Amino acid sequence: MGTIASSGSTIVTAKTGRFRRRIAMGVVGLVLLLIGGGVGVGLLLTGGGEGDGTEAVAVPDAELPDLGEAAPVLASLGTDAPVPDPTVLSSQLTPLLTAAGLGTGVSAEVVDVATGEVLLDLDAGDPAVPASTAKLLTAAAALLSLDPAETLTTTVVAGSTPGEVVLVGGGDPTLSRTSPSQTYPGAATVADLATQVVAAMPAGTPVSRIVVDSSLFGGALTAPGWGSGDAPSTYAAPVTATAVDGARVSPGSQARSGQPGIDAGSALAEALGVPRATVVLGEAPAGAETLATVESAPVARLVEQMLSMSDNMLAEALARHVAIANDLPATFEGGAQAVTEVLADAGIDVTGASLADGSGLSQSNRVPAGVLTDVVTSAADGSLDDVSALLSGLPVAGYDGTLLDRGDAGAAPGTVRAKTGTLLGVHALAGTVVTTDGRLLSFAVVADGSGSELAAESALDAVAAALAGCGCR
Repeated sequence: MGTIASSGSTIVTAKTGRFRRRIAMGVVGLVLLLIGGGVGVGLLLTGGGEGDGTEAVAVPDAELPDLGEAAPVLASLGTDAPVPDPTVLSSQLTPLLTAAGLGTGVSAEVVDVATGEVLLDLDAGDPAVPASTAKLLTAAAALLSLDPAETLTTTVVAGSTPGEVVLVGGGDPTLSRTSPSQTYPGAATVADLATQVVAAMPAGTPVSRIVVDSSLFGGALTAPGWGSGDAPSTYAAPVTATAVDGARVSPGSQARSGQPGIDAGSALAEALGVPRATVVLGEAPAGAETLATVESAPVARLVEQMLSMSDNMLAEALARHVAIANDLPATFEGGAQAVTEVLADAGIDVTGASLADGSGLSQSNRVPAGVLTDVVTSAADGSLDDVSALLSGLPVAGYDGTLLDRGDAGAAPGTVRAKTGTLLGVHALAGTVVTTDGRLLSFAVVADGSGSELAAESALDAVAAALAGCGCR
């Protein structure tokens, strides 16, 4: 019914006389209203077409008001918020840290981010099993070693025989069988790869064999300290450079696969319309022609997803990319070494830290609570460059990720952001909290001798809520 003229004026048309008059009257009224309000609008009111007996009425071109500078939506924290008194804070937290739900072997630290002052130290230098709070170390190392805007590339190249293609894994476990991904927003898709492959191959060339090349990663498929039931399970799978949907058996499923590479090759076969094609593991021929490439979401986004949902497969992939970026083997051992060395080079005191994997799933990992708070504090105070995704990826208590349904009792909304950690007998929480007075603190609590999961999580949440509600002066 309406058309937009390239001159900057708008032409409003109608198909019947009565309807035309109604539109014209309505638009003129709108013009008068806008002009009366101080806003000029450029409109050209006309009929349906040349020679229909209607006349055009021109209104001057629009003159938009100067809106000025945009004001921040969120106010920054005040610089004059009082620092909690360590003695008062300790008196409030100690009964919570010695609660039965946390068991024995509790270590904890609370730090004032702005000053670096340690407000509470409960055996914070003692190495402890960190569970998934170890992902904080992997996240920081990934953001320090890789450009946060960098992406991970998955490629398909021509095989060594006619009808053969090779899916070359680039260490991106978020590659999706659906479009869009049901788990990883912004993920690359197998469908995109298939479309490019079809376009690149000679018309009518059937694909009969798919080779899956996962040689980017090496070493064992599971880490020291992983249990026999950890891979595959609902939370982990053998770590390979080629996988789809986080190595899940199907899109959106909880169960993970014992053969991620084969699953990825089968997904490509389905997308190419040849579900019966042979799928095998192997390596791409040297100098093979590239048929298709897709890119993951940026590394910063992958870090956020890894932390928010405590995704073990993403964590292991990122740890290996840290190893590659630092010229170390893309193995569990190489990733662990690289993460520790990168943090040390960045000024983090990693004394007492010993890693066996990048996800925290291994019972062999040891990380003092003080190292966890050092990483979080350094990210929050700007000591570490380009690691903001570590903070934005932390689950928000009572709102999202692994803290979706916990951690907000007695705390103001949005004040607690923390990485969870859970293994058999181990429960941990580490992140940031804004006190009731508006002071930003970092904290870590690790209980590696705890019992009941529900009791331990409740006790950890009580600690976080007490920090958030603490004036402590």
